[in-house]
Amino acid sequence: SKMTPVKDLNYDDSITELQKILGSLQDESLSIDDLTVTIKRASELLESCHQRLVSTEKEVEKIIQKLGLGD
Repeated sequence: SKMTPVKDLNYDDSITELQKILGSLQDESLSIDDLTVTIKRASELLESCHQRLVSTEKEVEKIIQKLGLGD
């Protein structure tokens, strides 16, 4: 199965995939070759989620300031 590029996944799909990866790491079902690819994928997913959270936080701060709700 071909993996969807990380940039094309939404936040929820990224989290779901990370949970699946975690599961496969815990039950040790991965070969060493797959492990390398999987860890790389997981780090890309984490980075993507982190960037989305940061940009969402910035958007929320802008809206709060626009509405005059900031301190």
